[in-house]
Amino acid sequence: MPSFDVVSDFDTHEATNAVDQANREVTTRFDFKGTGSIYELDGAQILLSTQSDFQLKQMMDILKQKISKRGIDIGCLEAENPEITGAVARQNIIMRKGIDIVLAKTLVKTIKSTKLKVQVSIQGDKLRVSGKKRDDLQAVISLLKKTDCGLPLQYENFRD
Repeated sequence: MPSFDVVSDFDTHEATNAVDQANREVTTRFDFKGTGSIYELDGAQILLSTQSDFQLKQMMDILKQKISKRGIDIGCLEAENPEITGAVARQNIIMRKGIDIVLAKTLVKTIKSTKLKVQVSIQGDKLRVSGKKRDDLQAVISLLKKTDCGLPLQYENFRD
């Protein structure tokens, strides 16, 4: 029976490379000289720290540019509110990975509402879609591409 998995994932090694490139650019740019601006990667969180709110926004633009050049969809980035104190401005960026249970249930409802002859099961942080016809599975993929769920979705392990 043909099946495929719906996941939301990114390559952590590429994310590390993107953060390193962003750090290199910030240290060489003239407008960031002497500000102590830095990106810190800790697991799936990136901490941006600099002197002002304006520089924080510039750092966010640099990070998005470097991440998108590395083939990671910037839809997985979730920016928290910046913390601006006297001489330091910080912002935490969370790189979301996996489909949470609430989103998985809404995606299952969306797929079931189409009346296609497919079965959808939630398996941890991914969905497994299986059906008898390959055309039904391709219809599910095109349906999920049209829906805006707030996370970038990838389709893998397509088996006949």
